[in-house]
Formats: sequence, structure tokens, C-alpha cells
Amino acid sequence: MCILVHRKKSDTQVQRNFRTKYAREPPSRPTIREWHKKFMETGSVLQQKGSGRPSTSAGDIERVREAFVRSPGKSIRTAARQLELPRSTVHKVLHKNLRLCAYKVQLLQALQPSDGPRPKAFATDMLARMDVEEDFLGRILFTDEAMFHVSGLLNRHNVRIWGSENPHASRALVRDSPKFYVWCGLMSTRIIGPFFFAEKTITANVYLDMLTEFAVPQLDGIQHHVILQQDGAPPHWGMAVRAYLNEQFPDRWIGRDGPIPWPSRSPDITPLDFFLWGYVKDRVYHTNVPNIDELKRRIVQAVASIDAGLLERTWKEIEYRLDVLRATNGAHIEIY
Repeated sequence: MCILVHRKKSDTQVQRNFRTKYAREPPSRPTIREWHKKFMETGSVLQQKGSGRPSTSAGDIERVREAFVRSPGKSIRTAARQLELPRSTVHKVLHKNLRLCAYKVQLLQALQPSDGPRPKAFATDMLARMDVEEDFLGRILFTDEAMFHVSGLLNRHNVRIWGSENPHASRALVRDSPKFYVWCGLMSTRIIGPFFFAEKTITANVYLDMLTEFAVPQLDGIQHHVILQQDGAPPHWGMAVRAYLNEQFPDRWIGRDGPIPWPSRSPDITPLDFFLWGYVKDRVYHTNVPNIDELKRRIVQAVASIDAGLLERTWKEIEYRLDVLRATNGAHIEIY
């Protein structure tokens, strides 16, 4: 693996070679990078002698265990403050000593019997195109809308349930909280948006106005190169919307009934769902939001904080997820 990393310069390609050769899941990318780094520095992948730092006491481990047995939804920050322990110690005890995992409250649309082959076929087609066109994935503009509530109470990206098994927890939505829709577009080298919809409901006409007046004009100079992606939401499927996309992106858009069909119920392969919205909500709802204006300000600030390194890692994740979809016959991938 160290030799492959050195030759190919890509953790994802190393995982793909491993999966192809051994027909099982490869080690994680951080593990592969750690092996390679250790080998380059020491000439070995063996664990080096520790620094001699004292281990966490049995008493502290028991205190952490009791704290999360009483309140499994407690955050590490809160537990560290209550127990008067460093956050790093609480995190280490949960993972290393108690072997607990942080499960997210995840919302997924149920897969239908006919869905399985579609994600696999989509992933196979995308990977084949990437083999032929080296820059194919980098040309895609992934797009999506999300609803933001001032209350922030339904924020699955912020909610963790600590336990040895997934409790499959859910939370109720506060429906009278002020809210609005936000649209964003992600490319491997840039972000378009956020765009805040004034309308409470997104119709095909509202969506088309956003495309014509906001999104597409920002592609000036590169539009001929861009492949636009959208999911199968009803506003995206309007006849006028599809006609506009066929005109502006001939044979270069991904979506429901598009030149490149998008598989239904597949939020786990679009970077806005598995990365952007969670990243933004983690920052937006870090503290209570007093009003809509402040919520919009925080969203703009959060999107602006995404740097080139984050986008690069996100695009590697897309390739990895496509590879997993092909290998698992289109099964859901967890949205981290």
C-alpha cells in the first residue's frame, strides 16, 4: 500500500485497487496516509514506542461512562465542562476506552425495489466517463436547495447520540419557526451562492427564475465547460426548466430525464448533502439564532469560510462514494 500511495499519489485509487484485488473493503484513507507517512519517516509501519504520557485513570473513564449512560445525547464539550476534563480526554475515553460511536440523526428516503440498479448504473457510468475524461468530475456543478429554520431545532448534522449501537433516534420539527430556502452550487474550484429564495414555496417557475437571473450568469466564461447537476425534485422537472437546461447545457446536465439521468433518492452522492449543508449548519447553529437576518448573515459567512482544501477533499470523497456505490450494488452510504 505504501508503494501504491507513492506511485499513484491518490488514496482513492489505492482503495480502488485493494477493493478490486481482494474483493473486500480497504483500510480507511486516514489509515493509508498514516502508514505511508510512518514508512517514509521511519522505514517501517510498526507502532513506535510511546512518549510515556500517563494513561487516563480508571476513575475518569467510569465518570465519563456514567455521564453518557445518563445522557447519551450530551455533547463532548458539555461533558468536558461538567466533568472538568479536557475535551480531548473525553473524546479519547468515548472512542478508545468505551468504544462508543457518535450516531447522527439521519433522514433518508427509503430505497424502492427498483432503485438499487439505478445508483449502481449511475456510478458505473460516471466512473467510466472519469476514466475517459480526466477533468470530467471537476467540471460538474452540483446544486441543491435546503430549508433553514431560525429555531435550528431540526439540525441532524449537529445531533449526536453516543452509544455502542445506533439508536435510530429522531427529533421533531418546530413548524412555526421562521424559515426560508437556500440554494447553492458546488464545483471543485468554486462555490456559487448562497441564494436566498424570497418565496415560501419553490415552484418550477421560481426555480427557473433563479437559474436565469442568478446561477447561470455567474458561469460566464466557463459555461460551455460546465456540467450542471440537479436532483429529481418536482421544481427541477418542470418542462420549461428542462427546455432551458437543454438550451444552456446541451447534453451537459445531470438530472431527472436529463442527458445523464440522476438516480432517485440519492442524497448520499451529492456533496451538498453529505458535506455542504452539514458544514454550514454546524457553524450557523453553534449558538442560538435570534432572527432571519442573522441566520442569513451566518450562512453567507459559513459558505465563505470553505477553502480550496475542503473542496479538494470533498471531490475525492465523491469519487470514493461512486466507487462504493458500484461495489455495493447501489446501497445507501452514510451521510457523514
